[in-house]
Amino acid sequence: MALTNEHIKQRLIEKFDTQVSSFEEPYGMLTFEAPKDMNLKVLNFLYDDAELKFRFMTDLTAVHYPDQPGRELAVVYHLHNLEDNIRIRFKVFTDSNKPDVYTATALFSAANWMERETYDFYGVNFVGHPNLKRILNVDEMDYFPLRKQYPLEDQSRVDKDDEMFGRGGAIGFGTEKTDHGTITELEKGDVGEEIV
Repeated sequence: MALTNEHIKQRLIEKFDTQVSSFEEPYGMLTFEAPKDMNLKVLNFLYDDAELKFRFMTDLTAVHYPDQPGRELAVVYHLHNLEDNIRIRFKVFTDSNKPDVYTATALFSAANWMERETYDFYGVNFVGHPNLKRILNVDEMDYFPLRKQYPLEDQSRVDKDDEMFGRGGAIGFGTEKTDHGTITELEKGDVGEEIV
């Protein structure tokens, strides 16, 4: 029997009843959530079940929802059953003031690096992780840069130098400035413009 989203959903409901919820299928991928203290029970069931066999973790990340008090951070697991070539998405939500979620490193070795990255950018504390420390940002950083806690940059600013961000000014990259705007490399031969 081919493994379907409906069958996976039924197996999860049989095992966990109402503790698994919010079933959706965006773009055909089964997505659901469970309480954060059940993440390992659900992951173990998905891994060990003889029919489901979700034994490959494709990705683990987080999402910050600042407008959901008590559920500001979602830890998102993307799992893959390689035999039946089917993928699912599993979410657990936590409070950003106490973002403790059990580590999945004992089940998926790939979770080690992914959890460190998620901690580094979102501040999720993976309880039991063997070496939970920053992996990409500097240790002195006292905030988590992917949380939506800071205002967006004002696009009308004129005091910043776009050249420092690779957006203009470099000769030969189609961004030469003239008195009448910018010209590309091909247009240079046809336009008698002085490059500023």
